[in-house]
Amino acid sequence: MSNDIYTIKKLLNTKNGTFTYYSLAEMQLQGFDIERLPFSIRILLENVLRNFDDFAVTRENIETLLNWQPKSTGKDIPFKPARVLMQDFTGVPAVVDIASLRAEVTRKGKNPDTINPLIPVDLVIDHSVQVDYFGTEYAYDRNMEMEYKRNRERYQFLKWAQKSFSNFNVVPPGMGICHQVNLEYLSKGVLERNGEIFPDTLVGTDSHTPMVNGIGVIGWGVGGIEAEAAILGQPVYFIMPEVIGLKLTGRIPLGSTATDMVLTIAEVLRKYGVVGKFVEVFGSGLDYLTVPDRATIGNMSPEFGCTVTYFPIDDKTLEYMRATNRPEEQVKLVEDYCKANMLWRTNNENITYTDIIELDLSTIEPTVSGPKRPQDKILLKDFKPKFIDLLHSSFGRTYVKPQEQLTRWYSEGGSALPIDHKTDMQPDTKIEGKMEDGMKTVAITQGHEQFILSDGSVVIAAITSCTNTSNPYVMIGAGLVARKAREHGLDVMPWVKTSLAPGSKVVTDYLIKADLLDDFEAMKFHIVGYGCTTCIGNSGPLPPSIAKAIEENEIVAASVLSGNRNFEARIHPQIKMNFLMSPMLVVAYAIAGRVDIDLINEPISYDPNQQPVYLKDIWPSDDEIRSIMQGVLSPTHYAQSYDTIFDGNEIWQELKIPAEKNYVWDEKSTYIKEAPFFKDLPEEPQPLKNIDHAYVLLDLGDSITTDHISPAGSYGENSAAGLYLRNRGVEKADFNSYGSRRGHDEVMVRGTFANVRIKNKLADKEGGYTKFLPTGEEMSVFDASVKYKEAKIPLIVLAGKEYGSGSSRDWAAKGTFLLGIKAVLAESYERIHRSNLVGMGVLPMQYLEGQNAQSLGLSGKEQFTINGLSDDIKPLQELEIIATDSDGHMKKFRVIARLDSQIEIEYYKNEGILQYVLRRFLKKS
Repeated sequence: MSNDIYTIKKLLNTKNGTFTYYSLAEMQLQGFDIERLPFSIRILLENVLRNFDDFAVTRENIETLLNWQPKSTGKDIPFKPARVLMQDFTGVPAVVDIASLRAEVTRKGKNPDTINPLIPVDLVIDHSVQVDYFGTEYAYDRNMEMEYKRNRERYQFLKWAQKSFSNFNVVPPGMGICHQVNLEYLSKGVLERNGEIFPDTLVGTDSHTPMVNGIGVIGWGVGGIEAEAAILGQPVYFIMPEVIGLKLTGRIPLGSTATDMVLTIAEVLRKYGVVGKFVEVFGSGLDYLTVPDRATIGNMSPEFGCTVTYFPIDDKTLEYMRATNRPEEQVKLVEDYCKANMLWRTNNENITYTDIIELDLSTIEPTVSGPKRPQDKILLKDFKPKFIDLLHSSFGRTYVKPQEQLTRWYSEGGSALPIDHKTDMQPDTKIEGKMEDGMKTVAITQGHEQFILSDGSVVIAAITSCTNTSNPYVMIGAGLVARKAREHGLDVMPWVKTSLAPGSKVVTDYLIKADLLDDFEAMKFHIVGYGCTTCIGNSGPLPPSIAKAIEENEIVAASVLSGNRNFEARIHPQIKMNFLMSPMLVVAYAIAGRVDIDLINEPISYDPNQQPVYLKDIWPSDDEIRSIMQGVLSPTHYAQSYDTIFDGNEIWQELKIPAEKNYVWDEKSTYIKEAPFFKDLPEEPQPLKNIDHAYVLLDLGDSITTDHISPAGSYGENSAAGLYLRNRGVEKADFNSYGSRRGHDEVMVRGTFANVRIKNKLADKEGGYTKFLPTGEEMSVFDASVKYKEAKIPLIVLAGKEYGSGSSRDWAAKGTFLLGIKAVLAESYERIHRSNLVGMGVLPMQYLEGQNAQSLGLSGKEQFTINGLSDDIKPLQELEIIATDSDGHMKKFRVIARLDSQIEIEYYKNEGILQYVLRRFLKKS
């Protein structure tokens, strides 16, 4: 049967040759109103038209998209991406799973070579570099050495995969951040395969994949589980999205940046509510936004809560493609195809959107966001009073001006305080703690230097994350702030850990050409690596004296970073306030050393002659920034960086890898282990049955993120994971991060729900603790789960609104499953995590509208029986729950099973999406 059921396959004659394509313009001629459809919906429509097979993609799917309605119909649609993007944290467990599928196929007597990626996969190693060394010329080399020392086994595994799997490329460490590499190099705009052309589309195993929306490519973040299924030929299924039109007018004013714009948009869209929706940008303001500006917005889609923030292809797109060294024939192909196929942006505003939100860019003001959510916008001019309010409301401390602290310190016999700002990390460190009117203050004598650390001190200042390092305007702007500060004789404060982590080597090239790297380094912003670093939580340890002072005196220290994430305990477990801002402001706050300063009206610091220097004195003009950009940005830089992107350094090239097609699992490894999900999988799934007499493992509140659930960052030697590794002979110095051990389920399950800031209502103390309810004994979540398993008691989780928001982490779902949790009951879910729970065979349930644990009078100490689970369950079916307390009193209520489609029901029946794929493969072969 022909898959061209509407007879719309046409020929496009270009200078590059003649190609076939599925013509949306022909659909318009046939009477379908394609013009009213948002561009993002047109791309989804083209995708189902081209991939129609009447099985995975049906006629009903096509008709659903053709009849797209502004208000969601709740109907399910498939999406077959053209490629998959991975980073190493999420990529390693995905490759472990695929290698484990090969192992199970071999055990069942089938050919392991048949398990291969069916579409191209690019994995960029960018999440493992940690800022151990900073503020020196040798920082980059030392951090790279440490990265390979910690991760050699993982890198050997990935290099093996690159050789053993077809359609699988690995970008070695030290080359850049996956989203910036995707934007600058991997994305083509339009793809050609076997004489057919179609839009470049992808899914990525990182929630910030929508950064690529800025170059006109549809792509979004999915869990590693969904990505693995896509790699193996399964469509990604999701509910037909509503599309919110974001109408931009005006221009960003002088003094404001794209970072200020995106933090403003984050607040606006979060307040409106765009979770699970598409956002599509239009309006005259787009004419003034470059692709890096657009990508800055697209990058933070998960912070808005939407699936994508799409920017249709236009002249600005082509301009960027040429500037980044895309071949001219590719650029012309993009233009010809998009103009022929109704995918070229025009100022025609006849498109129908679900709703329209307008933003006048000329109203954007300098902005920061925090202290623990990206959408918590604070205008720079209000930052100081907001900090004072937060200090009191969140920590019960009364603010005292730093000048008064110093005066009191002097009058009470404190040591003479800093004149010299040079950092001298000598071991003879003395720390004296004081409390001034409820505000914590500590005097530190460090070598020959003395200074005061107090609430509001900036201890980390990081220019990090693809959000901003992909944007030359703000990076060059930050370099100019450093240059002007240097010219005024300023320096960063000695307690600030500074770092510069570009998203690609192109950034280094143009900073060197502009002679700005020297200025960064003069402010101690030396390059520490090419990776996510601080933004992903790899900020490394604080200097010992700073760490000790914070820990012993409960200092409310702050970080400032140009990233996209500032959730609790993410940046550093000792830092309680984290603020997002432009790279330019990161440099400014590193110089000020504090966040409780009015940068608009107060001096940022004093020069050597004690003359005040203000932010306006070191802030560059728009003309200065653009003049340098014009002089240093060149396609040549992109060619130099990306011509050798897959080569890696000498250490990578010398890594020895096994030759076998099946990976040889090392039982002694604490990094790589065969996944337990597929071993000896029965060829038919068991019938669905009710969940009887389950206990609650965790009773949680609102806004529980995957940073709370998934193992991330560092961990202590007395944690469940730490004890496991110590018993395996691993020294604490070699623990590495959870992210680096994502290929080992025994480590990861012990770190699930182990975040030091998680608040479980069943436990008396903060962190990854719970009560084993049959005895009331408090213990770690992992230890309790073991006792429940021994007693053969199923488990559930209770939660509030926005459960699972944050990064698309497969281990948030995998760890949940391995703890023995059969179901989660929440008020609402983040899109990716709900899907991942289904993909692991965990049942997501949702309270009926207006109900929650409090309204139903649930304590979390009841036993729960969930009725209504059977093989004939329907999408979004209601289930009955009976909650029985210790006195035998029962509460009955109904919930919605968030199995949103028939295919999700099939995944749930099979105990997971990969089990479903494996069983289908075994039946065919």
